[in-house]
Amino acid sequence: MEKNKIQCFFCVNNREPDYKDAEVLKKFISVQAKIWTRKKSKLCAYHQRKFAKALKRGRYLALVPYTTR
Repeated sequence: MEKNKIQCFFCVNNREPDYKDAEVLKKFISVQAKIWTRKKSKLCAYHQRKFAKALKRGRYLALVPYTTR
């Protein structure tokens, strides 16, 4: 009997994390604008790395905030 595995958001929707899609990026950060861990975000390792890069690029371009203050 196999456990029900929760699928990665990007794998299920067949898309890649994109720095221009701020609304999707905001789904995987905390209230303090910190990146969630893989356990909390439910992303696979591949997409977690891609997501972190996209988020950092989005922050640099001021599409996503660094902090909530």
